[in-house]
Amino acid sequence: MKYALKSLFLTLLTTLFLSVGMAPTAVAQTSNKPPDIMPLSQVKEGMRGTARTVFKGTASEEFGVEILGILPGGVGPHQDLIIGKLSGANADRTFVFAGMSGSPVYVGGKLVGAVSYSFAFSKEPICGITPIEQMISIFEKVPVSVGASREPVVYSMSELAADRWVAVSGRNAFSGTIASGMAANSSMAAIAGQTFRPISTPMMFSGVSQSVLDLVSPQLIGAGILPIATAGGAAGIGPLAPISDKTLVGGDSVMVHLARGDISIAAAGTVTLRDGNKVYSFGHPYFGLGTTNLPMSESHVVTVVPNANNSFKLAVSDGMVGALTQDRATGIYGVLGETPVMLPVQVTVTNSRGAVQKYRFESAVDDFLTPLLVNIGILNSLGANERSIGDTTVKLTGEVTVAGEASVKFDRRFTGPQAAALAGASAAVPLTALLKSNFEGLNITGVNLNVSVVESTRTATLERLSIDRTTVRAGETVQLTAFFRAYDGKILIQKIPILVPEGTSAGPILISVGDGATLQEKAAAQQFVPKTTAELISTINSIKRPDKIYVVGFRTSAGTIIGSSEMPNLPPTVLATINNDRSVGGSKPSVQSVFIDQEVRSSEFIITGLQTLVVEVIR
Repeated sequence: MKYALKSLFLTLLTTLFLSVGMAPTAVAQTSNKPPDIMPLSQVKEGMRGTARTVFKGTASEEFGVEILGILPGGVGPHQDLIIGKLSGANADRTFVFAGMSGSPVYVGGKLVGAVSYSFAFSKEPICGITPIEQMISIFEKVPVSVGASREPVVYSMSELAADRWVAVSGRNAFSGTIASGMAANSSMAAIAGQTFRPISTPMMFSGVSQSVLDLVSPQLIGAGILPIATAGGAAGIGPLAPISDKTLVGGDSVMVHLARGDISIAAAGTVTLRDGNKVYSFGHPYFGLGTTNLPMSESHVVTVVPNANNSFKLAVSDGMVGALTQDRATGIYGVLGETPVMLPVQVTVTNSRGAVQKYRFESAVDDFLTPLLVNIGILNSLGANERSIGDTTVKLTGEVTVAGEASVKFDRRFTGPQAAALAGASAAVPLTALLKSNFEGLNITGVNLNVSVVESTRTATLERLSIDRTTVRAGETVQLTAFFRAYDGKILIQKIPILVPEGTSAGPILISVGDGATLQEKAAAQQFVPKTTAELISTINSIKRPDKIYVVGFRTSAGTIIGSSEMPNLPPTVLATINNDRSVGGSKPSVQSVFIDQEVRSSEFIITGLQTLVVEVIR
């Protein structure tokens, strides 16, 4: 009887507290048993509760939260946002800080939601709280197995041959997220503090130099990511750590990795809820990747750095305990005990003094993130071994291995003050093209790159051509002489033998000598849609490169282009069949018939320019 009266008294006391906007101190989630959930319909203005996050070490600490109201549609259509005000010694010192995302909010011992949004430059610790119902329901709606839809992808030949990997991707910044309060567009600075933004996610870069970080920061900031270079704390490559009932419970610090190994890149946040092996965090998107697969680990906090602009958490990764599998509008979702799929990358650098250094790391697999991370890996590897000012010549070789397919080959050279940046970007192009294709069964198994550096520039320009004779019979060889002017003014001479193929009909042939980029711009095939992974890899490997010289012999003709394949000199009956009135698309007319297409033996110089002369084929 005594215990029944005591239980009744506590129930009445809790009801009284809630009716006047107060609540007993919440109890933290101390095991994987989930707390009771308070529906959004029961959340009222004036309620008081508590939240938890880690300010130092691994133990979460409590701070106060007052419910100020509810903002309908604050996150998105049918996605409301609870508005709260934080209090307590820690919150008063740091306000809403980067790394607090996901901090669970309890009222009357029930879980209300996650601290997830803030106002930039706010004079009070006002926050937005994503209701826990919305965090759970959006992941319950995702099918167990999500297959990527395959739509035809159009590739530009010139972009594949160049170093504009962002153009190939079609994404100028990380998609799916709203820019942070410090918007990249300075013209918006005046109103930057007047809109709720997702709390910035502190991303820890270990083993990455500040100069490289400066290059990628604009894209990260545009996605609400706060880049932080740390002196240590790199995450090693290893198996899953042991999991217990106290692993990643509500209020704990969690890290999600984009890369680990010699280069470590990871974002820190707070766990909102653990339910069995399911972990809910952040309360807003990470990158908005949808279905993904990234390492998820425990972490400890060194400190929270108070900052007039944006306070942030300095955290260090501990053992990997699972995989982040979903990244959506109302938060991220991970599974404990699941091993993530990562892409092994090795970069071997031979510096200008002949010393060799190898760097190994694992990268996330995503059509934008993977190329970015490989780009960072090359830039950082070169920055650690070479000077950052002055002209250099960088040679990049290697391959991307694909299960069941031929490898994508690298063989490029760059020169000048931006050689390192161009080398990193060029390595990202074929990766972007492969991942963008979404071909069923595509499995990229590794990236192996070799980079060598010379401390000088090696450029030359093609000035003129000469030929030993202007008439030739099919099957005979003519001798071209190319004259190049080097960057220092010296004239370089190279002999180029040209074989006129057997069966070439009589008449004039145009012979062009030039760099791959210039010739590609004049080629008939400018775009193509690959039908298989093998066709895409074959085209990437055969495309003309800007740093190489080629000879192309051609004349005008009646032909067609199907995909990336040129079919010149077709019989009239074949042309009539392809271009009949009952069908359209799949091909386009070709006005060139290419008889000669060969790569000129490479010299130590990177040569640009284009020259053309005419040879008469006689009987």
